[in-house]
Amino acid sequence: MKTNKKVLLAATVTVATLALFACSQAPTPAANPATETKKEAAKPPEAVTAQTAFYESYKLARSWATDLLALSVTSGEVPNIKNEDGKCGQWTTVFVSPSLKQARSFTYAVASSGTDISKGVNVGNALPWGGETRDSMPFTNGQFSVDSDAAYKTGLQKASDWLKAHPGEKVSFRLGNATRFGAPVWYIMWGSTQNGYAALVSATTGLIVQ
Repeated sequence: MKTNKKVLLAATVTVATLALFACSQAPTPAANPATETKKEAAKPPEAVTAQTAFYESYKLARSWATDLLALSVTSGEVPNIKNEDGKCGQWTTVFVSPSLKQARSFTYAVASSGTDISKGVNVGNALPWGGETRDSMPFTNGQFSVDSDAAYKTGLQKASDWLKAHPGEKVSFRLGNATRFGAPVWYIMWGSTQNGYAALVSATTGLIVQ
C-alpha cells in the first residue's frame, strides 16, 4: 500500500509540474490567413511562358471536351507587364474538338487587361470548326515539348544580325502546325510583317525550321 501511495504521489507531482510548465510557456501566435494571403498578393504579376498558360487553360478546356487538340497558341500583351525572353503577360490557346466539330479560345492573362480580359483564364464561345486543312492542323500536347522561352533563345541566334540593326523591336509568338512542317512550329516575329524578321523553331525538336 505504501508503494502505491508513493507511485501515486510521484505521478501527481509529475502532472503538476507538466501543467505548470505548460502554463509558463508564452502562447504561440496563430498564423493569420489574411496576412499570408496579403503577402502573396503583394507580389506583382510577371510574364509567363506559353506552356504555363497553355496548361492552365487546358485544365478548364477538359471540362468542355475530352477529345481536345490544340490548334494554335498566340502571345498577347497586358498593360504594365513586360514581355521578354519568350515570356508574355497573355497567351491565347485555341482548342478544337473533332467530335463536337467546334473550336474555342482560352485566354490566360497574368493581370486584368481592360474590360474584356480578366486575370486568369478567360473562355470564349464555342464556334463551328470544319476540321483540319493543309495550313491549319491541330496537334497533341506531346508534340508541344519546346516552350516559348527555349524557342526564343534559338530564334534570337538566327535573328541576331537583323536585331543589331533594329534594336528594341517588339517580338510576338504564334504556335501552329501545317502539312509542310509535320509538327507544330513556333513563328517568332520581331517588328511587323511589313518591316520585321521572322524565325521558325520546331516546338518538338527545338531546332530552326528552314
